[in-house]
Amino acid sequence: MSFNPCLVVPVYNHGPLAARTVPALLAFGLPLFLVDDGSSPEHAAILDALSASHPQVRLVRHAQNQGKGGAVMTGLRAAYEAGFSHGLQVDADGQHALDDVPRFLAAAEAEPQALIAGRPQYDGSVPKGRLYGRYLTHFWVWVETLGFHIQDAMCGFRVYPLAETVALLDSARLGKRMDFDIEVMVRLDWAGVPIRQLQTKVIYPEDGASHFQGLRDNWLISKMHTKLVLGMLWRLPKLLGRRLEKARHWASAEERGSRLGMKCLWQAYRLFGRPGFRCLLYPVMGYFFLFGQSRRHSMDYLRRFYLANGPTPELPRYPSLWDGFRHHLAFGEAILDKLAAWAGDIQVGRDLSFPGQGWLNQIKQSGRGALLIGAHLGNLELCRALSDTPMTVLVLTENAAKFNSLLAEINPGARLNMLQVTELGPDTAMLLRQRIDAGELVVMVGDRTSASKAGHTVAVPFQGAPAPLPIGPWVLAHVLECPVYLLFCLREGRGHRLYLEPFALDGIKLPRKQRAQQLGQLAGQYSRRLAWYCRKAPLQWFNFFDFWRADEGRPQDKSQ
Repeated sequence: MSFNPCLVVPVYNHGPLAARTVPALLAFGLPLFLVDDGSSPEHAAILDALSASHPQVRLVRHAQNQGKGGAVMTGLRAAYEAGFSHGLQVDADGQHALDDVPRFLAAAEAEPQALIAGRPQYDGSVPKGRLYGRYLTHFWVWVETLGFHIQDAMCGFRVYPLAETVALLDSARLGKRMDFDIEVMVRLDWAGVPIRQLQTKVIYPEDGASHFQGLRDNWLISKMHTKLVLGMLWRLPKLLGRRLEKARHWASAEERGSRLGMKCLWQAYRLFGRPGFRCLLYPVMGYFFLFGQSRRHSMDYLRRFYLANGPTPELPRYPSLWDGFRHHLAFGEAILDKLAAWAGDIQVGRDLSFPGQGWLNQIKQSGRGALLIGAHLGNLELCRALSDTPMTVLVLTENAAKFNSLLAEINPGARLNMLQVTELGPDTAMLLRQRIDAGELVVMVGDRTSASKAGHTVAVPFQGAPAPLPIGPWVLAHVLECPVYLLFCLREGRGHRLYLEPFALDGIKLPRKQRAQQLGQLAGQYSRRLAWYCRKAPLQWFNFFDFWRADEGRPQDKSQ
């Protein structure tokens, strides 16, 4: 079937608003199905006038109000029976940016089998309760679809492929009210219909009237999510097979949703606090443990650790799958601690002890900064305990700008700056040297290699086998000519302990003739200290990839 779109507009007691929205839509030259969902006589009269004055308008009427979902279903069925291939649905109340209609239609024409849906970009008019409440639905949709590819399932600005959608309406009984938008998207995803989302502005007009009824509609949405979760479990083998087929595409995808994901987590933390957020960790971490590659790498690390160190309080016996799940839960707790640290909810003395305070005072008294080398052990974000000293954190991913802006939103007073470093060029070295001379701290990890600098490693023993560690920290220390410290932060009991210890107080020098030997010695010294701290908290080392594999340009791990 050729691309033959139309417009579908559900209306319930929005006569004056529809009188503005409908003519604006007709400017795009498409037939329009106007569905009157049992409006009162005065509003119905306005819709009759619109239909009489515009030949492109086909008015369909419900004798009684069925709900938005019922009106949309009626409009989509009418459009399909009239021979149209796609139905672009917008609300009549003026919330949606009609200037985006051509962009949505172009996306549907380019991929006619897909559902094209809006991803809202709100302004200050959005009610905060409605905004924050959406994050709970986001979470359940991710569970129901086994993925994060649906970023918003509630926006009513969409282009439906009519054949696929009407087939779904014929085979399943969908909710007819505010639960419809969510359920139809999840079920279309289950049916294998691609979901594509375009960012679009959404406003709440001052003269608009919402038909969302808190108790009734929240009950319907809760009931719908219960039904969808049960439906997901029944379809689990099929959905898992589909996700596994796409795994190679996930591996090469950009982390374009990472900032949105962190914002969702932040809103969940604000809404539910620490106890409520912790409840979410079990299903989320369980999903990644069961279906992700992280389980295999977690078990490999835990087994290596046990064979190299023997029983410890946290790992008293040979690791089981339960220990692997505990490892994932510890990672989830670390995410929770990051949010708490960013929000300023973790305080030195009450929640965090700092036995290395004397070394920090010595750095301050010197007038120059220092290079602090950490690891993916524990929670380096809690180094915000040092926030009275400006700090630059070097990261290997391309998300430094995203996280800087997110941190500025959460805590504008944080004196923490993330700087992406894919390679240490002269400009970067000069910038960092200036910051060190100004008394700032530069922080980086010593147990993660860069995908763009494969081969810049040295093999040293770690947990009973040679492992490739980067040479970047030691080369940077040589360039900066400053003291070097090791920095680790571990969860101990209900609090945290921040460890700061000297590594090379006189700096690091790499003579040309002994360069390779010196780099091996420095990496080995670091590896021994990292192993010592791992013995204190074996479940808090979070490198979920094949750490011991030879460095041959492996894909960069993006677990953090």
